[in-house]
Amino acid sequence: MTRLSKGTAPGRSPIQISFERFAASSRADFRFAPLNVLLLVMISLAGLTAHLNVHEFTVEAVEVSLGLALGLAVLLRWAQVWEAVVILGTAACLASFLYLRPDSEIMLASLIVGLLVAPSVQIAYQWERAVLLRFGKFRGLRKPGLFVVVPVMDKVAQFVDQRIRVTDFSAETTLTADTVPVSVDAIAFWMVWDAEKAVLEVEHFDAAVVMAAQTALRNAIGKNDLSVLLSERDRLGREIQEVLGQKTNAWGITIEAVEIRDIIIPEGLEDAMSRQAQAERERQSRIILGTAETEIAEKFAKAAEHYQGNSVALHLRAMNMVYEGLRQKGSMIIVPSTAVETMGLGALGGLTAFGREGGEGITDPDHHQPSGGPPGDSAPEMPTA
Repeated sequence: MTRLSKGTAPGRSPIQISFERFAASSRADFRFAPLNVLLLVMISLAGLTAHLNVHEFTVEAVEVSLGLALGLAVLLRWAQVWEAVVILGTAACLASFLYLRPDSEIMLASLIVGLLVAPSVQIAYQWERAVLLRFGKFRGLRKPGLFVVVPVMDKVAQFVDQRIRVTDFSAETTLTADTVPVSVDAIAFWMVWDAEKAVLEVEHFDAAVVMAAQTALRNAIGKNDLSVLLSERDRLGREIQEVLGQKTNAWGITIEAVEIRDIIIPEGLEDAMSRQAQAERERQSRIILGTAETEIAEKFAKAAEHYQGNSVALHLRAMNMVYEGLRQKGSMIIVPSTAVETMGLGALGGLTAFGREGGEGITDPDHHQPSGGPPGDSAPEMPTA
């Protein structure tokens, strides 16, 4: 259920990670780490050295000693329970006795010491607390660093990670208050602040947190409408956090935050909501356009008040409009003849057209002669329509 904690860490093989997870779980009695392997091999080498100092050197003694040490290290790294220590230790001692008899007492002693001492030295990482049991009874928490356990009698019930964890959970096809089926994905940030309560009072507390979070999420979905779920994700996350916190505080677990990642609705409803949103935007655009038309009409009405009774200002405005139109290349403006006569644009328009066709200067309006042409020539008037 906790997907984000299942990723393979860089630089570590999946087999190594699986060994560490098993050692941290309640199924293992101890953690057989590389330090424990080193202790077992070193004790075996010490026993081999003592054996060779007392008895005659034989290749068989070296092979048996090192082979049993390495084989036991691999098997204990995989098993990590006291039952394996007892069974494998008995088998190793029997094999050593059969191959090295009658000179096997030193090798047998080194194997027994190695099998008892190597798993007894344990290490807890900085972010962990080790829950120690002796004959099944709680003996206390072990802090980060080295600590020693009594062989066979002690059991490290669990190495509890006290860092903030990220767990994702979901509620699939859950009905909202307005009977809309939705699927919601969320994540929870939580941590164990009391390892004793989490291990001794809750079986598989990490799975319990996920199940409780799913239940709280489903209840929150059923109490709210779809529009509330889509628009108030933060409030929904806080509600789920409060519900979870009330339940998990008694377990020694704190819920730091709950965040809604995704809300999936049926495809048909999604299309209908999309069309509704488009219609709403169209309505708003039409309202804005109508408002703009109203404002423009009001401005025109105010402008008409200024032009009323002021023919000069009206003529200037009309001339400006004609000028702006003539500035565009290839443009044609058709105006009533009365407007042209009123503004006195007949001669001016004709002179402008004549100047464009002949490439000559503009006619001087005072003498009605082209500024660069021969005297006596008059400019043709622009026909009016």
